[in-house]
Amino acid sequence: MNERPTVSDEAVMRRWMGLELRRMNDAIVADRKTLIRLLEEKRPSARTKGGDEYVFDLEVLRGMASHISPEIQRRLRLPILFYFDSTVSDSCFLSDETAVRALQELGEISHLREMNEGRLWIGKPIVFAIAGKYRKAVQIVMR
Repeated sequence: MNERPTVSDEAVMRRWMGLELRRMNDAIVADRKTLIRLLEEKRPSARTKGGDEYVFDLEVLRGMASHISPEIQRRLRLPILFYFDSTVSDSCFLSDETAVRALQELGEISHLREMNEGRLWIGKPIVFAIAGKYRKAVQIVMR
């Protein structure tokens, strides 16, 4: 007789958690565009992983562009993605060096901060403040 796995079985829990994480991340933009390209659009938007339209706030984009060098505007892909790692309770990380430079030019993080092993860890309160200030130009990815 085959025994069915229980809900408390680790493999079942991992599979369920993976499904939930994918569902939560369906709202993440799949094909990120550069800031300069978004500014050229009448209604700046992109598609999410779930297939929905994600509309950017044009005023936020213009405000960002007014403080970011043309070089970074051409390279910065939006939204900026912060990654939430469930094993680190108090911080999120950036893995995009251009996003780090943009946030430094915007005065949101110190120019003394550097990426380490491809990541820059930032405290959650700072991440949430940045996400609130640059609404729709920042997303948090669950991992």
